[in-house]
Amino acid sequence: MNAPAFPQNMELLNGNHAVAWAVRLAGPDVAPLYPITPQTPILEKLIEFKSAGDFDAELLTPESEHSAMAAAIAASATGARVFTATSSQGLMLMHELLHYASGARTPIVLFNVNRTPASPWGFWPDQIDSLSQRDTGWVQLYSEEPQESLDMTIQAFRIAETANLPVMVNHDAFYVSHSVEPVILPSAKTVSRFLPRQTRDITLGDGSGRSMNAPVDQQSWNQSRRSLHTAMMEVEALVTQAGQDWEAETGRATGPIECYRIDGADVVFVTMGSMCGTAREAVDRLRAEGIKAGLLKVRLFRPLPEELLRSALSQIPHAVVLDRNCAPGAGGVLHQELKSALFEAAQSPQLHGYMAGVGGVSVSVERLEALAKSVPNLAPQAQSQWLE
Repeated sequence: MNAPAFPQNMELLNGNHAVAWAVRLAGPDVAPLYPITPQTPILEKLIEFKSAGDFDAELLTPESEHSAMAAAIAASATGARVFTATSSQGLMLMHELLHYASGARTPIVLFNVNRTPASPWGFWPDQIDSLSQRDTGWVQLYSEEPQESLDMTIQAFRIAETANLPVMVNHDAFYVSHSVEPVILPSAKTVSRFLPRQTRDITLGDGSGRSMNAPVDQQSWNQSRRSLHTAMMEVEALVTQAGQDWEAETGRATGPIECYRIDGADVVFVTMGSMCGTAREAVDRLRAEGIKAGLLKVRLFRPLPEELLRSALSQIPHAVVLDRNCAPGAGGVLHQELKSALFEAAQSPQLHGYMAGVGGVSVSVERLEALAKSVPNLAPQAQSQWLE
């Protein structure tokens, strides 16, 4: 039997190395990074590229994640294209400066590998580290698998630099970060065409006479929030356009959400990240049994694409929200956000929220199949339930 023919530009890469390839192709000027499990392979691969002369960025390894973000803000404020990466406790340590980055309108791209925060200590996939930062003024995108991580990282630079906002892209620890899959690498010419350099309106530099983060009065601070909020509300359109242009270049579609087999569905799974792969397999099995199931994948979480979600779910009787996170006292974060987004919708599904796979606990296809079959007999839930 003949071996399958693969594209010449296809590589077997884990999720973190796919991100490093995206960064190499995007060509940042400065990349301050501090190692932390399970993000470290991104830094290691960039060091490998740098040592081989294939990565021209100023690669910095400061003394902490806090310092890495400080360096990223300073570099971005001068007009440099900037990338950094972290995970879990590293993102927690950056928290103070995440507000600085968005308030200063610095278009930094940060890749976060979703991992359980302490305490207790753990290294497993869980999205609460990034979801805890949802009100810092950063755009948040979530990836399902290595190819998507590469594609969305490249797009993140364009979104950030067009909106003058920092962008955080996320994928799950180990399930994506260390899992090896075939990844198609775009050419340098393709990325250069998609991601041209843009002139920034305001930058710092010798002789500019400008400063940043100076004290202001109440009205000025209020105005800065208004400006930041307005910019965030324009992000959905930028994500949509970037996805369409990337599809024209590569044939791979991305966008704020992805709908899979939801036409005529009686029950739809709604989730983010690697859980989408498990849900997609469950949908296919359910459809083979004659059960009308579907999947709605959320890629853009901040700002939440509310109108798209309302439209996609308007004819769906039941939506099962799967959260790989737990906000103590509130439940699953995506479930809470969807309840708010759909509250005044004329037609909306009954929402059933489940905290599934929290802390990296395995969720089987069979468990999701059984859940989908049981949902029509359940009342809608005000609070997320634990998936046993």
